[in-house]
Amino acid sequence: MTDSPKPFHIVFLLFDGITQLDFTGPAQFLARMPGAIVHTAAKQLKPIETDSGFAILPNRDFADCPQADLLCVPGGFGTKGVISDDETLQFLRDQAAGAQYITSVCTGSLALGAAGLLKGKRATSHWAYTRLLEKFGATFEKARVVKDGNVITAGGVTSGIDFALTVIAEIAGQQFAEFVQLGLEYDPRPPFNSGHPDLADPKLIAMLQDRIYRKQASDLADIIDRR
Repeated sequence: MTDSPKPFHIVFLLFDGITQLDFTGPAQFLARMPGAIVHTAAKQLKPIETDSGFAILPNRDFADCPQADLLCVPGGFGTKGVISDDETLQFLRDQAAGAQYITSVCTGSLALGAAGLLKGKRATSHWAYTRLLEKFGATFEKARVVKDGNVITAGGVTSGIDFALTVIAEIAGQQFAEFVQLGLEYDPRPPFNSGHPDLADPKLIAMLQDRIYRKQASDLADIIDRR
């Protein structure tokens, strides 16, 4: 670490229907890197409705957003709107062209794919949507964090914290990443062993698919196929 580290611009895309932890989880960790400046970018400077019943106010619109050193696209049910919106996809392409890292959490990887940024890349997403990655010329890799060149994708929601620590270790070193992890007491010990389909009761998987994910994945596939 230095007394005056070089600024490192982190740009998170915000959009209505975002899963807030996809954004706030990694943002909490990445903001502690030396020189980190976090920008929250949306099409308009108006409150963004999250999936948790509260809104987030972006601090940049697309025109005013600086060039990202790290671009991150969170996920959420609002991903459908992102991959349907040409202006947003062009913003991602423009930012990715000059970014040191192009990243996503959860279904944010589908937005990267729709912007043409995953072709020939290994990537991941939330477990219920990983089959859609091939529609963008990407290859699904089963891991919480997948790094292929300067493209880093994370699995569902809480994987964003693991992604952030991976990035911090690469940029600032493992010791500093451990320093941040300790400071934020990231020591996950969940009370139940059902956080991944490999571990969960098949009945729970079927319930989630029936109630939520099967339709959502089908809707996303239709949008992707129409583009």
